[in-house]
Amino acid sequence: MSDPTVDSSQATAPSAARFVLVGTSHAGNVGAAARAMKVMGFHDLVLVAPRWPDVLTRDETLALASGADDVLRAARVVDTLVEALDGITWACATAMTPRDFGPPTEAPRPHLAALADGDHRVAFVFGSERFGLGNDDVYRCHACLSIPTAPDFGSLNLAQAVQLIAYEWREALGSFPVQPRTAPVRQADATMVQGLLAHWREMLVQIGFLDPAAPKKLMPRLNQLANRLQPTEEEVHILRGIARTMQQRDGGGRQR
Repeated sequence: MSDPTVDSSQATAPSAARFVLVGTSHAGNVGAAARAMKVMGFHDLVLVAPRWPDVLTRDETLALASGADDVLRAARVVDTLVEALDGITWACATAMTPRDFGPPTEAPRPHLAALADGDHRVAFVFGSERFGLGNDDVYRCHACLSIPTAPDFGSLNLAQAVQLIAYEWREALGSFPVQPRTAPVRQADATMVQGLLAHWREMLVQIGFLDPAAPKKLMPRLNQLANRLQPTEEEVHILRGIARTMQQRDGGGRQR
């Protein structure tokens, strides 16, 4: 199943990476994996002999893809891992335990950091939910990635594993920039802060919290608190609004 609008050169670009799911049994995991890929900027998904031939269009798949329908439309279903690795020059198996005659087992971060400096066409290969990857499939790969987990509980959901590997590969290639705030934040200047403190002093006296005859160090302490917090103009308006409401509720008669 493929989408003719997808540029095939993007799928084989060195940085693109192919995500291969072998023997997947749960449709929801396929959709969630597509979502995990898309949020990290990857779109090349290949399924090897999934349980459901129509898994890419099942309702559960589409629901858990959460908008990554384009990844599903471009995905392919093949019969063997050999077909799935066509055009790939470096395949990374994912497995919890090393295999006696398999490729070296490494943590994702250091391995992918080194891999990102090369020009390989990379694939990440994930096994089925119940059994993981078979030995023969692991042997076909150049490296085996093992996600570091707690020693007494290393079970990861398939889509979670895809998300972790996709994130680590994106970080190795160069992460996306963090989106800036949509609106600028204006810090309150000294005049606004002092106006706030004067307003709060008035309110605290009115409600009986501050005795002007024995103020001790309350206001200097509140001043230092305000300096540490560095409130924005909007936050100053909120705090003054709170003071105003408390004064109105007190109303000189102090409702309790």
